[in-house]
Amino acid sequence: MKKLIIPIAALCLTLSGCAELQQVAQQLPQGVLTNADIASGLREALDKGIDTQVSKLTKTDGFYKNELVKILLPPELQKVDKGLRNIGLGSLADEGLKLMNRAAEDAVKEATPIFVSAVKNMTFTDAKNILLGADNSATVYLQNTTSTQLYSKFNPVIKSSFSKVGADRVWKDMITRYNSIPLVTKVNPDLNDYVTQKALDGVFKMIAVEEKDIRNNIAARTTALLQRVFALQDNKRS
Repeated sequence: MKKLIIPIAALCLTLSGCAELQQVAQQLPQGVLTNADIASGLREALDKGIDTQVSKLTKTDGFYKNELVKILLPPELQKVDKGLRNIGLGSLADEGLKLMNRAAEDAVKEATPIFVSAVKNMTFTDAKNILLGADNSATVYLQNTTSTQLYSKFNPVIKSSFSKVGADRVWKDMITRYNSIPLVTKVNPDLNDYVTQKALDGVFKMIAVEEKDIRNNIAARTTALLQRVFALQDNKRS
């Protein structure tokens, strides 16, 4: 993702941990990898996750036509969707779903620099475990350490995006019409909160896709540094 600050000292949480990395690195034909090389490789892999995958979410239909991250209706609104279709308002229901995803697409476009900034200022105190961990170790680490901050940044952008793409007007109309149907239980969901969380989920899901690809597909390691650093992972796993 963006240039994470990963001090060399952070890679040596213990002498044995640092020695373990270097022992594996020395077995590679490319020669010894320095702590700085390993840190830079992790930064580059994370950069690639945002540049390659998260950018896809900002395009038209980046959420709406991506089955991995498409935002579906929350349970309390599924009955709204069904109720509107039952009275011949299926096109309104379709538009509401599309605009909900449009708001997420628009928000990620505006909020990605905020996400990048948060990543840039992180320190990888457990870089060894991330490099030699599971296919989504870096993604999980980022999710656990940045989600609260990112939510607070995404939420107002989502709210603004709802207004920008007209989703607030459409959903107000949908819910008003649904609530006017005789005998239904009225609903008043917090769509802003729901879409914010789903937008965040989508961001991390796409980062995880790229991380897994780099870890398991040598062809996805498109630079010499990525090839050298993740060969360290391969060697440790073998």
